Amino acid sequence: MIENVRVSEKAKNQLITLKRRTGIQNWNVLCRWALCLSLAEPTKPPAEKIPSDSNVDMTWKTFTGGFEQEYWTLLLVKAMKDDVQPTDEHITDYFRLHLHRGISYLFSGRCESLKDLNKLTMSNKVG
Repeated sequence: MIENVRVSEKAKNQLITLKRRTGIQNWNVLCRWALCLSLAEPTKPPAEKIPSDSNVDMTWKTFTGGFEQEYWTLLLVKAMKDDVQPTDEHITDYFRLHLHRGISYLFSGRCESLKDLNKLTMSNKVG
């Protein structure tokens, strides 16, 4: 299972902007929304090297808000659909791809307020 969650410097800057736009002050809350938004997409996130070069670092328990097993299960189910090998390393990389894609989606201008965040997530159905 994932122990720590760390985002890239680019994602950190996007999260700072999202915090300002939405009024949500906790990294973990925004990151959970981002992960779920990406997991709801029917496509697999593109493979890329994502640096862990920011100081935004949280434990898996903090990230999940106490729902470690539920988020782990969501991630594993989606990974199985996308034919990702179920090793800790592959699942951790897959998680990072989804997290960063989700942060980019939120930042992309579709989320200018808390109301936009709600609309965005309500319009997506988990696939």
